[in-house]
Amino acid sequence: MSISMRRKFFICAFIFALALALSGAAFAEIISGPDIAVVEVEGGKLQGYISNNNNINIYTYHGVPYAEAELFMPPSKLKSWDGIKMAVTYGAVSPQGTSQAEDMFAAHWYWPLWQTRNYQQDNNCQNLNIWTPGLDDAKRPVMVWLHGGGFEAGSSSVEDIYDGENLSRKGDVVVVSVNHRLNVLGFLDLSAYGSEYKYSGNLGILDLVAALEWIKNNIAAFGGDPDNITLFGQSGGGAKILTLMATPAAKNLFHKAIEQSGAVELMGITLPDQKASRRVAELTLKNLEVSHPSELKNINYARLRAAADKAMAQAIKEGEIIYSWSPVKDGDYIPADPVANGFPEQAKNIPLLIGSCLNEWQTVPLFANMAITQSDNKNFWTDAQVNLKLKEKYGDKADAIIKAFKQAYPSKKAADALYVDTWLRARALKTMNIKAAQNGAPVYAYVFTWETPVMGGYAMAYHCSELPFVFNNIALSEMSTGGGAKAQALADKVSQAWINFARTGNPGWENYTHSKGATMIIDDELAVAYHHDAELMKLLMPDYEY
Repeated sequence: MSISMRRKFFICAFIFALALALSGAAFAEIISGPDIAVVEVEGGKLQGYISNNNNINIYTYHGVPYAEAELFMPPSKLKSWDGIKMAVTYGAVSPQGTSQAEDMFAAHWYWPLWQTRNYQQDNNCQNLNIWTPGLDDAKRPVMVWLHGGGFEAGSSSVEDIYDGENLSRKGDVVVVSVNHRLNVLGFLDLSAYGSEYKYSGNLGILDLVAALEWIKNNIAAFGGDPDNITLFGQSGGGAKILTLMATPAAKNLFHKAIEQSGAVELMGITLPDQKASRRVAELTLKNLEVSHPSELKNINYARLRAAADKAMAQAIKEGEIIYSWSPVKDGDYIPADPVANGFPEQAKNIPLLIGSCLNEWQTVPLFANMAITQSDNKNFWTDAQVNLKLKEKYGDKADAIIKAFKQAYPSKKAADALYVDTWLRARALKTMNIKAAQNGAPVYAYVFTWETPVMGGYAMAYHCSELPFVFNNIALSEMSTGGGAKAQALADKVSQAWINFARTGNPGWENYTHSKGATMIIDDELAVAYHHDAELMKLLMPDYEY
């Protein structure tokens, strides 16, 4: 570099630093080194690092192993290690397909990180991450995050906003996120081929139980309270929580549950039976031209996954009642459907916070052509265009639906009725009604209706849109939230509600009952409504019982 170029570089750097100083900008300080953030757990010592922001330390541990497992076998206890195991980088994730760049807006991925993220994929993906304000005896509430992606994809680290530092710092809570086996490695039911494969159809859930056992036994070393553990998860993560509430092996391993946009038949409310899951396994072996599961260890993941996905499609075509990769109701490890016939007794004393987003998947197809939809959407249409589209979608019910929609959401436009979600909303209602009928711990309801202003506002309150607010990570999701003080103000309220629930079992509003239907509407302002969309749901889902 020439003297002239160096001079320009240092001048620019000085100006940049001065601007930051004048603006009062604060940066986290990373503290690491020998004997820094070292903690002893089952098996040995772990070293993490400390992030200091606003003079509050957060001790961080990545890739902490909680078990290990052979292919299609239950997880086993870790072997002890000598010395200090470093826990400063994210661990391996379950093998899965690759994500596409166009998913970034929905998933809140940040460009530089997305470009460089290439985590190892391995069957031995039984690891977790921890953020805590102190290695002391404070007995803080523990919040365990279960990622989305169905039972098929995702990880604890795939999204930038899954970082638990801000939530931990804000709430003085311990945040944990978990990796586990997915898709064919976690849910291929080979039980018909020998007792050693008895639980192969539920290995992903066995992994989660092993993680919760590890947390129960070790979280006190991280300043957490093993008797105050809250699960929170979105989409597939929510379905995992419903499944765990009905899994005997998970009894007493957690005490509260937050289910976000994840109540679905055949993936949480109900589960496939063993006839369907075993047929998928049978067809998988047939597609691979092997006769016994022992031969699968010689087949690479890509080929195995392709054969299994093909088998899934074949089984569905044959009429088997199965939706996608998921746990199996085997009458043993998971004795019955988690919700359909009533929550099991073990879930009776577990408070539940449950809800969905106003638009969920309704606007996600618009992501495929943002160049057009950012200026050709409901915020730019004329009244005549809106009325035409409403008539085209709802026919002679249009006027009644518009009226019911405006009664339910008076601050919204008539055009918003084009994109109201019914699929996840109806199933959330069904789940909360069944939970309330158990007459045990309370259930609390919400609908997230805040609309992102980014790209002309076409995406609205889409599936995943509440996540930056829950984690208090607006600064890490500006491309999807727009950032700024307004979004941060809402994040302060939402993250605090989740923290309140983890601490006390009450997010800060009235619980839901079948008679009153109290539901928190989460927008720029939070307000409780009562059976607010009952008439709308009758019109849109007349045959669905909830």
